Amino acid sequence: MIAHLHSYRSELLFCTIFLCATLFAAPRFSLAAGDQKNLLLNGDFAKGSEDQPDSWRTEAWINNPDSFQAHWHSNTGKPNELEVDALKANDARWMQPLTVGPGWYQLSVDVRTENVGTKESGATVSVMEDGVMSPEVHGTADWQRVTLYLKVGGHGADIDVALRVGGFGSLNSGKAFFRNASLIAIDAPPPSATPTYDLNAIRQQAAPVPKGSPISLVFTFALLAGIAWAGWRIYGDDDFRIFNRFRAAMARRPNKR
Repeated sequence: MIAHLHSYRSELLFCTIFLCATLFAAPRFSLAAGDQKNLLLNGDFAKGSEDQPDSWRTEAWINNPDSFQAHWHSNTGKPNELEVDALKANDARWMQPLTVGPGWYQLSVDVRTENVGTKESGATVSVMEDGVMSPEVHGTADWQRVTLYLKVGGHGADIDVALRVGGFGSLNSGKAFFRNASLIAIDAPPPSATPTYDLNAIRQQAAPVPKGSPISLVFTFALLAGIAWAGWRIYGDDDFRIFNRFRAAMARRPNKR
């Protein structure tokens, strides 16, 4: 009887510990999911008026109605969409400017395409920096999610997110439709995740490289200033005659043959 009671108490204690652990873990899971806040404003394209979604603007390399059109599709019962229609070879996009802090970010969107050219840059979600774009979608393709991972260093950065057909120096034509755009802060990309970009490294590579050290530049400017001052004292003002005697002597000197 005592052994049976001891066994019952042990089972009860085990069940209590298991139940507490389960209840403790559940809120932590919910909190972690809730922490993945979408930093894009109106990323689901739910807000807007007429043909313009809130917080987004259009832009194109060739920005005229014959080459580029963009539309907002506010749907009922299914996700809203943004359309980019590059009627002619172009770099065309919907854009949103953002300020983000340092850290890693996951930028994603659902995209489908119609007749996007296969040779140049396709439909992507991009950051308007040197080649920062997701995997490209070409041709006519059904909905698929594309993603890039971006590292921001320093004190953060101002970026422009683009839902795009074509790219810089890689103009393309065709239609792309986008939905469920998101920018989420993450601890780090998943293992073997691609593509990944380091924004600070990209900007440093794009910055002009100064020639020479600061000391040599200062010395050069000082030397040029000294030459300019000497020329002004000799030739620039008749009130300064410290070299007149030397010039007169040189003028009377006979030429050697």
